[in-house]
Amino acid sequence: MDSRISARALTAALGGWRTSEPAYEALADSIRLLCLDNRLAPRTALPAERELAAALHVSRSTVAAAYRSLRDTSHISSTRGSGSVTLPLGRRDPGSASFEGAIDLQQASPPSWPGLAGVIGDVAGRAAALVGRTGYDVLGRLELRAAIAERYSARGILTDPGEILVTTGAQAAIHLLASVLLGRGDRVLIETPTYPHAADSLRGAGARLVGLPVTTSDGWDVDRAQQALARTLPVAAYLMPDFQNPTGRSMTGHERDAILDAAERAGTVLVLDETTADLDIDRGRVAPGFGGAEHGSIVRIGSFGKSVWGGLRVGWIRAGADLVRRLVAARSSHDLGTPEFEQAVAAELLPRFGEILAQRSHLLGEGRDAAVGALRAVLPEWTVPSPHGGVSLWIELDAPLSSALVMDARSRGLLLSAGPRFSVDGGHDRHLRLPFTAPVDELERAVGILADSWRRVRTGAPVAVTEQLEALV
Repeated sequence: MDSRISARALTAALGGWRTSEPAYEALADSIRLLCLDNRLAPRTALPAERELAAALHVSRSTVAAAYRSLRDTSHISSTRGSGSVTLPLGRRDPGSASFEGAIDLQQASPPSWPGLAGVIGDVAGRAAALVGRTGYDVLGRLELRAAIAERYSARGILTDPGEILVTTGAQAAIHLLASVLLGRGDRVLIETPTYPHAADSLRGAGARLVGLPVTTSDGWDVDRAQQALARTLPVAAYLMPDFQNPTGRSMTGHERDAILDAAERAGTVLVLDETTADLDIDRGRVAPGFGGAEHGSIVRIGSFGKSVWGGLRVGWIRAGADLVRRLVAARSSHDLGTPEFEQAVAAELLPRFGEILAQRSHLLGEGRDAAVGALRAVLPEWTVPSPHGGVSLWIELDAPLSSALVMDARSRGLLLSAGPRFSVDGGHDRHLRLPFTAPVDELERAVGILADSWRRVRTGAPVAVTEQLEALV
């Protein structure tokens, strides 16, 4: 057994779980969602029935029935005298909509760039030259590193190929950086809400996360950032300054300068995730950056996952040469290098990146406008932002029932991630992330499902519970 969650912590994670369903099934569905989102890891011991019933202010029979439902769907196992434990995913969930016709918006990833198949075919035609190489490349092909470095230099960040490490995607870059920069108990400043897999990697390295609020309306809480940096002296700060995931917000010049200055005083390494930075829709190609000149305390992460295709597992780290050498030395315990074929494809794509980004801007703009227009028309009580770029909308609901909404929509064929999945320190059950990367017709169908589900969930939520939750938000 790897971990245990207390009744109090589980109650906080459940958020607004009460719906018009029978109470035991609503509770079971909410625990299922925690498992699906990996907010409840496999082999986590759940609270005893009596303990959870007291925390939730329900009868013990309600919790017992919920646990029985979870056992029936193989989400948990229970042993007399040992309690109930969550199980690894690997079964079809009831109402999971894993059937033909489901709309899956759990991943905020656009379809592949239309010209990618042709580029892959051209590279495959030169496969004989590729297989003549060793295939183990922990640093990255020189021609690819040089092309990436040239893009940074064009932004005013003078970069040498020796300051680039090619990785198997941005997630691998985050994981490698966490393992090299952090020790157990080290503090890391991180936005909340944030990219959940980054938070998972940082926690996996033993980091203690310090949340920095960011909102669609007000951006980054600069005062909180300055205080947290000065007080906790975090080893690193993980930030997405351009088209932040999930809010879509971009830092102002003042926010960048203030955070950079505070980080330098604290001795904090800024890890800037720029995987969404090029996904500009209507700002007019403002070059992402952190000030005009580069600083030794800044590390940058990029990838082709959002701009070209999620299946092209090529990312990179831009850092000082000394840190790159440390990363190379540590990498063999993670992987033995980025595949040669993918690197060759990436090298062919970079000279056409302007063309690629123009197509992505048009595609994402259509999706954003369709989603925003449909949501504002049928759900006017929600606060729906219209970001200037990125891949998703961070919607504010008029009640903290995101988790219940996601489970109801799931039973109707729409897969989404609830707001709390993106939280660092709890909350965000008043928010919902809706990617606008799907085709327009799918987005319009998704909004229709959301509207139906919201009426069902909002009407079914007990008034007293809703008011109590709203008072806590």
